[in-house]
Amino acid sequence: MSEATTFTDSHAVTVRGENLLLRWGAVTHVGRKREVNQDAVMGAFPLFAVADGMGGYAAGELASAAVVKHLTALSESGSDITHDGIEAALRDAIVDLSGEEDIDVGTGTTVTGIGFTTTAAEPFWTVFNIGDSRVYVERDGELAQVTTDHSVVQELIAIGAISPDDAENHPQGNVITRAVGFTDDPIPDYLRAPVEKDTRWVICSDGLTKELTDYGILHFLERGSDPLNAAELMVEAAVENGGRDNVTVLVLEVTDAASVPTADADLPSTD
Repeated sequence: MSEATTFTDSHAVTVRGENLLLRWGAVTHVGRKREVNQDAVMGAFPLFAVADGMGGYAAGELASAAVVKHLTALSESGSDITHDGIEAALRDAIVDLSGEEDIDVGTGTTVTGIGFTTTAAEPFWTVFNIGDSRVYVERDGELAQVTTDHSVVQELIAIGAISPDDAENHPQGNVITRAVGFTDDPIPDYLRAPVEKDTRWVICSDGLTKELTDYGILHFLERGSDPLNAAELMVEAAVENGGRDNVTVLVLEVTDAASVPTADADLPSTD
């Protein structure tokens, strides 16, 4: 796929005595209408995230890159993925941005993702979100949106002022109410989810959800031969459907380690 950047990887874990394999793949594409890709994505066990920058020509790109840089550092530090760790990484990103010359008042970035957390008796997923990038989960052929958008239209939907269908063409459809960079102390929404085999997670920027319905996301998720291929199919469809924005998708699959080829399963394990 032209103008796209991709990566894929895997990692073995043990949860409730079961040997599981996490496999993930990510794709980011500038789309058809933008000159610069202001999205950024990272996937380095135990943390996976997408950021969608906003601001002047280069400012949004700097914002999303700063967030991904510090989340990657957290992931590689060996520290557990906690609320405090995530928020410290986001504050460090804001410090980086404050030293950039091309930053204006409107500069910021969304960020959403999941982290494999081992602070309890059994590991769990820490889901976090700021802005209108999203996390979905698929189980037993059903797709559910896990995060709630921080946007004007979502607030209008919540009070019954507009319907979800109305939101698609609302004049304030692109206006978000929370972002990294809007304040000095960015606090995500958090959710806790179980680590279960035969589940797939989709982390995406709104460039995907502007062009594909939830049904479309599920369709390509099920068609994909592996996580990277599923992400590629979604991004290709989003670009073909208009590509009005940058499009970024990370798909993470949790499977029984015994069900995958030995070459994939023979990986470092996290007990």
